[in-house]
Amino acid sequence: MQIRVKSKRSVTIAIISIVMCATIAFTESRRKDDHCLDIMIHIGNQHDNFYIDEQDITALMTDNGAYVIKGTSFMDLNLKQIEERVKEERFIKSAEIYKDLKGNIIVNAELRRPFARVIQNNGTDAFITLDGSVLPVSSGFTTRTILITGEYTAELVKNDLTETGEGRQLFRLLKFIYQDKFWRAQVAELDIDKRMNITIYPQVTKQLVEFGKPENIEDKFRRLKIFYRQVLPRKGWNVYGRVNLKYKDQIIAE
Repeated sequence: MQIRVKSKRSVTIAIISIVMCATIAFTESRRKDDHCLDIMIHIGNQHDNFYIDEQDITALMTDNGAYVIKGTSFMDLNLKQIEERVKEERFIKSAEIYKDLKGNIIVNAELRRPFARVIQNNGTDAFITLDGSVLPVSSGFTTRTILITGEYTAELVKNDLTETGEGRQLFRLLKFIYQDKFWRAQVAELDIDKRMNITIYPQVTKQLVEFGKPENIEDKFRRLKIFYRQVLPRKGWNVYGRVNLKYKDQIIAE
């Protein structure tokens, strides 16, 4: 009786082993014949970000045509390596590349979004993005941004804004303006001197705003809003040519 039980177990184990080997062999065979059918690219925040498109991402994946991806066996494709090539582009904030069940390569990418432009008289212009990165300009991006000019720009473009104390100060100022609908529409340009004193050029009114260093940001804009809403309507929009916010609790208009 015991011999029969052992015999049945041996047969069962043998059958399972055969099935597993057949499955592995079938899977390996399928993998060898598994080729990339297509590349499906999804750019999550492409609205107004026209400096990177699907064609650009394909060029990054193939290293400008040096590698063939579509039609190549997945056994010969290193998706992680392809993903790293895409991530080398600074305009791309994040990228994820994987294969779907149909044999397509899926690319999900998110772009960095510029919201300020640095203009230099004796240097290359640059973009500042919403995560504080400093990137080269692109002719494909045309959305209106805050302009940054002045002697400090040469120092500004050396590092991402999040990497230095002064950069983080300026980044907080830029984000404050961008996140406020009123100030985003009102502020056209920031001129920054060597000592990091800022002069604001408004979009609508003619008064230059001497903002000083990017400190006490909320309080300075609170005072400036009082000037716009209470002083100018009574005195006239073209009476003053300069507004000084450098001094605490004061609005000096001339």
